[in-house]
Amino acid sequence: MNDEERRVSGRLFDSGKLHDQKWMSGKGFLDTYNNRGFGTRGEEKSLADVFAAYGEGSSIIPPFYYSQGKNVHIGKHFFANAWLMILDEADIFIGDNVFVGPSVSIYTPVHPYDARIRNTGLKIALPVTIGDNVWIGGNVTILPGVTIGEGSIIGAGSVVTKDIEPGVVAAGNPCRVIRRLGDADREKWEAMYEDYMAEEAAAKQD
Repeated sequence: MNDEERRVSGRLFDSGKLHDQKWMSGKGFLDTYNNRGFGTRGEEKSLADVFAAYGEGSSIIPPFYYSQGKNVHIGKHFFANAWLMILDEADIFIGDNVFVGPSVSIYTPVHPYDARIRNTGLKIALPVTIGDNVWIGGNVTILPGVTIGEGSIIGAGSVVTKDIEPGVVAAGNPCRVIRRLGDADREKWEAMYEDYMAEEAAAKQD
């Protein structure tokens, strides 16, 4: 069994042995991407070449970082603000219409709790899943093995240590559910949206 097979099966592996030519090419691309000016177009095709999946209409504001790249699966219309940190030693699955604030970190590696083994550099990795229509506030840290359910909101500065169910607002360290999203939230924001659209229509008539 090689280190890639060990990684996928959740066993100890050496990430240094995963650094093939494709990894080197991806790191070179990352340096180029992070040195581009704000608003540069054409990056979507390049990110699609590096990631396992990168959906239509997605955008990541530089600078950002990934450890492997090939284990990142991003859906459609994903947006991440600057300083996104992705340690994708295991697969990271991100759904459609996910918004991510600045300085968010997503971790999959788990270093051994035994110092002697930890000092060898070996590790395991646990996948992270983020459902459709999730909003993650700035400075959030998502730990290995976590799933965030569809439509949930994670408050700024949270440390997500356990799964978060769909359709809730959660925050804190450790991150906990504060309340469930409901009709009142939908009605409030729909009313504000209708006001916006009415003002836009009136402006076009002037």
